[in-house]
Amino acid sequence: MREESSRPGDTTGSTYTDLAAVTPEAYAIASASRNLARERVGNVTLEDRIRQRCSVAVGDFAMADLMRFSGDPVEAGVAAFARRAPIIVDIRMVQAGILKRGHASEVVCALDYGEDLARERGITRTSAGFLALRDRLEGAIVVIGNAPSALLVVCEMIREGVRPALVVGTPVGFVNAAESKEELRTIDVPSVSNAGTRGGTPVAVAAINEIITIHAEREGHAGPGY
Repeated sequence: MREESSRPGDTTGSTYTDLAAVTPEAYAIASASRNLARERVGNVTLEDRIRQRCSVAVGDFAMADLMRFSGDPVEAGVAAFARRAPIIVDIRMVQAGILKRGHASEVVCALDYGEDLARERGITRTSAGFLALRDRLEGAIVVIGNAPSALLVVCEMIREGVRPALVVGTPVGFVNAAESKEELRTIDVPSVSNAGTRGGTPVAVAAINEIITIHAEREGHAGPGY
């Protein structure tokens, strides 16, 4: 298991960017929220930026302390976006929430695959979808915000030799949610997760969207209110 990253991100004093804020009013609201998060969460590392955004997404700064990072996930994600690696998600809500600007990666939803396999094995559609997409997981970005069963399946495939570039796993709930995230953190793969039963689509989307934003900034495709 890799240690939690504390790589300095040179974020202090950086110009705020929100690729989703396409009007002056939207940008002003987003900027005010991020300024509050910077003060409460801190703004030293790239991981702090994810903590900020996830806290804003759920309206609770306690979320920042629940976030976990393994294997330098920000750099792994940025490199994957530079390669235009596909993003494979568990549900359509996550697919809809991921930024369409700032990157050129295809966003694929596991629910669109594996329906016959789900019936045949009696497993969840999301689990079956990831199994059906096994060959596409190599070098891909996996984002799971809802389905702990799917995250457990992805963890099993990684142990069998499949190697995604990055896994964002923040499923929410009382059945296997905390356990699936704990399992993810025992695997030698770059990952973003959170401790406990909290999480969900807003956290997963916030985490990957911040990595997209960092990628866009480095590529020169982002700026204030871009």
